[in-house]
Amino acid sequence: MRSNAEHLIKDIEELLNEFGRDFSELVLIERFEGGNAVFDVSFQGITKTFAYPYSYGDEIERKRLEKRYAKLSVYDALTDILGVTLPWGALTGIRPTKLARQQGGGWRLFFTDKMRVSEQKTALIEKILEVQKPYIVGAGEVYDLFVSIPLCPSRCAYCSFISCEIDKEKRVNEYIEALIREIESAVSMKKNFRSVYIGGGTPVALSDDDFEKILAAIGKRDVEYTVEAGRPDAITEKKLEIMKRYGVTRVCVNPQTFSDKTLGLIGRKHTAKDVIEKYHLVKSFGFSVNNDLIAGLPEETPDDFSLSVDKAISLDPDNITVHTLALKSGSKLKESVSRLDDSAVSDMVDYARSALFSAGYVPYYLYRQKYMAGNLENVGYCKPQKECVYNIDIMEEVGNIVACGANAISKRVYEGGKKIERLAAPKNISAYLSRVDEIIGKKLKIFE
Repeated sequence: MRSNAEHLIKDIEELLNEFGRDFSELVLIERFEGGNAVFDVSFQGITKTFAYPYSYGDEIERKRLEKRYAKLSVYDALTDILGVTLPWGALTGIRPTKLARQQGGGWRLFFTDKMRVSEQKTALIEKILEVQKPYIVGAGEVYDLFVSIPLCPSRCAYCSFISCEIDKEKRVNEYIEALIREIESAVSMKKNFRSVYIGGGTPVALSDDDFEKILAAIGKRDVEYTVEAGRPDAITEKKLEIMKRYGVTRVCVNPQTFSDKTLGLIGRKHTAKDVIEKYHLVKSFGFSVNNDLIAGLPEETPDDFSLSVDKAISLDPDNITVHTLALKSGSKLKESVSRLDDSAVSDMVDYARSALFSAGYVPYYLYRQKYMAGNLENVGYCKPQKECVYNIDIMEEVGNIVACGANAISKRVYEGGKKIERLAAPKNISAYLSRVDEIIGKKLKIFE
């Protein structure tokens, strides 16, 4: 892509990526005439021109409008030239639900008429906004505690997280000591946490002693308390006993698929039967359970994915999150797969939505990522009143996130959500260890 407005290229390329083809010959020319922002879009020897009224209140609004109009011009030009539409239209960004809330009462027309979002996706947003209502408080009025354990038994082929195989990481003991120190500092702030979430990686890959040390540092809490146990090959009765003792209420058991063939292809060291056995073990302790599935895994057809959705529903967990596979740099899968079958993945996502609705599940949070198959989304579904509050708080950015550990990002929300201050810890464990005291000091300043 070429443009006389270089500051817009990155934003436009995010949109172009969702069309999934080469746009190196596309040209975007921006000009201003008579109070209008005018964009000429040229591709395949065809030029389309679009003009928009260009009035704004301040510099922030001006930049937002300029980006919006540029993306909309490119989208409309390409849909005319190529005869292709996208389910999310010209809308990019991680949090469409947050954007809808910011638009106020006219958000629906903004989505459908201005940003070309499909009726189906708009209806999905509408349902999520309705389900979230009891949990949306004033932005910045609540706090959540997040603890990062970036360690796993092995690395999955689709994973792009900065997580380490626990048997190969030489500084686990140092990491646990530093993390506990950071957790103790966070707890000393005496914030009234609305939820606690221990994520990864695979937190239960730790030894029993190390795992218990972390939960002891957090302390027993009478709030929604989630542990992302993840893979069944790391879940044990002892770990579940420890969780129960310290007040954990929700455990994530993430099959991703119930196909043994696919599990092998993505580098998992367990079977679907193992998932089912550990699921029932977790339930026997009285925990609420989350399941994750991924649409678009290697060699899976829509029928294969439908079987996984049906199996998850038959287990009857409180939450089922349907992720759309994203081919990200840093994952093994990215090296061997250049393009996914967008039509097939779209069928998978559609089936999951229909089946989950029929089974009484409701969508309660949604987010999008770069490089997702079919320009789609990740959606969390739950039984009524079984929402994971932490997922809502972090996705809608209404909660202050006090985050501890490598690759953890703390967020302080100001001015009703108009301003967010972030503090990102180093992704690498060694880098984190060299800066943990600095991070603790900065975090205390942000939150106190």
